[in-house]
Amino acid sequence: MKRMFKDTSPRIVFVGLCAVCVALAGGYVVLKRGAAPAAGLDLPVATEIGVVAERPALLFSSAAFDRTNGFLGLVPLHAERPNRYRTELRCDRVHFANGVGLCLAASRGVITTFTAQVFGQDFRVRHSLPLKGVPSRARVSPDGRYGAVTVFVSGDSYSAGNFSTRTTLIDMSTGKAIADLEEFAVTRQGQSFKAIDFNFWGVTFGHDSNQFFATLGTGAVTYLIQGDVADRSARTLREGVECPSLSPDGRRIVFKKRVGTSSWRLHVLDMDALADTPLAETRSVDDQVEWLDDRSIAYGLPATESGGGGSDIWTMTLERDAPRMLISHAYSPVRLDR
Repeated sequence: MKRMFKDTSPRIVFVGLCAVCVALAGGYVVLKRGAAPAAGLDLPVATEIGVVAERPALLFSSAAFDRTNGFLGLVPLHAERPNRYRTELRCDRVHFANGVGLCLAASRGVITTFTAQVFGQDFRVRHSLPLKGVPSRARVSPDGRYGAVTVFVSGDSYSAGNFSTRTTLIDMSTGKAIADLEEFAVTRQGQSFKAIDFNFWGVTFGHDSNQFFATLGTGAVTYLIQGDVADRSARTLREGVECPSLSPDGRRIVFKKRVGTSSWRLHVLDMDALADTPLAETRSVDDQVEWLDDRSIAYGLPATESGGGGSDIWTMTLERDAPRMLISHAYSPVRLDR
């Protein structure tokens, strides 16, 4: 059995983060219902990814106050007057690569249940896997071979009403779980590293899908780890990294770095030097960013400028250009190239 972070202020912060993520994931519909109205009923319906001919395009979950709320949407990224499409697949978190997607969905009722759904370019669900916690993060490897799901769970013997994380790797061809990151052998500075309170979250895959990066939390410390799926092993690279996202060229990682008891600042990490630099976004970003190309990223923020609550998708470059809103009333962005 694991134990939660020790009863220190970082532990309290982690629990607070979990609670926020639970609110965002499990109760996102409540949050988004304050969003400003959008003409969702008039949007054209996308029955397949290819309906958006312009590439690249962006897949996202809608935070509009209409029937599209929570359902996936599509929009071309660089069109002068982009058309926004709606779909009939609803996801709290989504990711997509090489023709296959991973949707973290909630079935809300007296008892809310959660599933990880593997879907194709036609948005039809091929496989469904029950989840034992509230969805937080989802990633698909660039070749579409593996998926990764992080959920927040309660009920562990150590937690007493608090939350911990579970991160599961999924075979996207079958929809079956193949590993829990807690089963991996971790080393730190070449020595075996193991603690009862290990928590893993925020997977990002390398180009070969076998290599991945993620966050490992233990005690009051977070580590960036590099993992090997086939060997079921991982090693720590450095401290202070949460929710990493590897650039398309594999040279950088953008991550959120804690700057206060309940806030984070986006930083970019050079993979050769393992040194990081803050980005131009000064607001607190509690998200795992999506790379749009080798120099720009997209991420979610609570809606303020668009009004009405909910969430908007923002973008910025690594050159410290000012952030700008990319899509209003949307979250969980995914770049589509094909």
